[in-house]
Amino acid sequence: MAPRWEGPAGRTGTGAGAGRLPEHLGPPPSGFALLPWLLMGMGAFSNLFQGRTPNPWIGGIGLLVFNSLYIHVVFRAFTKEAREARSTRGALIALGVVTCLLGALYGGSWLLFFPLLGLAAGAIVRGPWLGRTGIGLSALAGVVAGLRDGWGAVNVAYGTFLSTMVTAAILSLSDAVRQLRAAREELAHRAVEEERLRFSRDLHDLLGHTLSVIVVKSEAARRIAHRDLDAALVQVSDIESVGRQALTEIREAVTGYREGSLATDLDRARSALLAAGIEPVVRQSGPPLSARAEALLGWVVREAVTNAVRHSGARRCSITVDGGSERVRVRVSDDGAGVSGGRSSALRPSSVLPSSVLPGVGGVGVGGVGVGGTGLKGLTERLAAAGGSLEAGPGVRGGFVVTAELPGEVVGVAVV
Repeated sequence: MAPRWEGPAGRTGTGAGAGRLPEHLGPPPSGFALLPWLLMGMGAFSNLFQGRTPNPWIGGIGLLVFNSLYIHVVFRAFTKEAREARSTRGALIALGVVTCLLGALYGGSWLLFFPLLGLAAGAIVRGPWLGRTGIGLSALAGVVAGLRDGWGAVNVAYGTFLSTMVTAAILSLSDAVRQLRAAREELAHRAVEEERLRFSRDLHDLLGHTLSVIVVKSEAARRIAHRDLDAALVQVSDIESVGRQALTEIREAVTGYREGSLATDLDRARSALLAAGIEPVVRQSGPPLSARAEALLGWVVREAVTNAVRHSGARRCSITVDGGSERVRVRVSDDGAGVSGGRSSALRPSSVLPSSVLPGVGGVGVGGVGVGGTGLKGLTERLAAAGGSLEAGPGVRGGFVVTAELPGEVVGVAVV
């Protein structure tokens, strides 16, 4: 069964890509989205087809011209250059003239072309002219409809204003969302490029001079080895010293690049549970945490999941991270055998999740329990030093539960 994931906003998904926003929002809107509204003119077409419209040839030609202009306008509304072209504005004005003529000549269902005119105007007109355009079209529709239908003109005017403003609002919002998405992708691309540049610059700074020194001293040792062995050995000793120093600097740099995060620990915990045949359910909510808080809670997740994989015999394991301004809590629970399954309240040592999950953690913790010194007692003391707490034991409904809490902001607490 694929793992279920619920993110901070309650988004759910399955599989490795669960909880991620879709990479594409689909094709951009086009004039096809506004074509179904032409069905509002079916009443006028029905009257024309049934012969209940005087001067049917004029009505038929007017209906054809209106539909042609409407389609032309709405299909040019989704490209900025075409939308702002004079020809488009001219076609919109012509559409308004045809609408007024048909409405004044026939009235009745022909007045429904005014809301269609509002749709076309809302798709074309944006910015400061939108309000004046909407009010102007509504007044025009009210006057024409009032001459034909009296007080029914109020509904026509209101429908025209509403269709104009709502269409403009929806299309403007759609444009804004797509522009923001494009800007976010551009920022992400630039961030990746900047990180690559920083990485290459750091490698050059770390290794450029060091490797140059090693090459020069190696050449010197090769040249003098047959004449002065002691001097050559001095050069070799210098090469060894420089190499050791370079290795230390590289380790420090790599440690900085590979700093763990709670998100990484959750992903690796999910992978370990799946490999053990346990269904993972991971939920995370709340604001971002400090690096120290993420490291501490990452240790808790690693040890608790390791314990579940090795000793629980569970079919399901739930990991919940609830963050807040005052407290953040991590709760890891499974539906396994609990204490009777060979576990005690002390988290047992294991190699299921290697210590590389959290780089830089080493040694034996207080109490000597767990991998990398992160057993129950060591974790309890570390969390207590940060103002937090740790509880582990059988759950109320069976299984095993590990709960850790920390203040919302963990400051000044060493995690090594």
